Amino acid sequence: MKLTLRVWRQKNADAEGAMSTYEVDGVSPDMSFLEMLDVLNERLILSGEEPVAFDHDCREGICGACSLVINGDAHGPERTTTCQLHMRSFRDGDTIDIEPWRASAFPVIKDLVVDRSAFDRIIQAGGYVTAPTGSAPEAHATPVPKADADLAFEHAECIGCGACVAVCPNGAAMLFTSAKVNHLNVLPQGAPERETRVLDMVAQMDAEGFGGCTLTGECATACPKGIPLMSITSMNKEWLRANRKVRR
Repeated sequence: MKLTLRVWRQKNADAEGAMSTYEVDGVSPDMSFLEMLDVLNERLILSGEEPVAFDHDCREGICGACSLVINGDAHGPERTTTCQLHMRSFRDGDTIDIEPWRASAFPVIKDLVVDRSAFDRIIQAGGYVTAPTGSAPEAHATPVPKADADLAFEHAECIGCGACVAVCPNGAAMLFTSAKVNHLNVLPQGAPERETRVLDMVAQMDAEGFGGCTLTGECATACPKGIPLMSITSMNKEWLRANRKVRR
């Protein structure tokens, strides 16, 4: 396959960025999208040019670090992570636009790399259980209804990639935050901090500069792990209940 790549290049956080065009041939349909970028970078290095900076880690669709906007879609045309996107999703001769996440809360560091530490600070605000529990308990020591266990596992699948923010017209982080809140709030271990967790995490989300949610649903559509839109509704209910309790 021969492809034309239009890639966002930005030297650092303070520099102005622009799209640069590159021609890449010899691309196998079986390559992953990141392998194709590796091919581009090898050729740039051999020609004495600066390689394109992009994030990646596991390359197995687990860590979420590989986040890119491809032809206007978060992670590209398939509902998966960028590292699990294969070049057979494109055709020979295609022009592909490759950009970083576009959100004020995710400032560009260099080229396609953005700073997503805002997500870390939301987790630090309450996305954990503080009670000392010692070693792992016996599996049946704390009974959890299957419906609650399934719901917790569904939300625990969030990998924090930020696709929900990237596709939201408001740059909202509600789907990410709700996944982290609901994951713990439905389990017995998370119950003691249920109110403070949702209040603190939502407050931190707002402080980070993410936009407000208007339930357009783009976040759930783009989520590579299928976190449902109803997750946001559940978090809103939790927040209202906790807020009323605090005010009493």
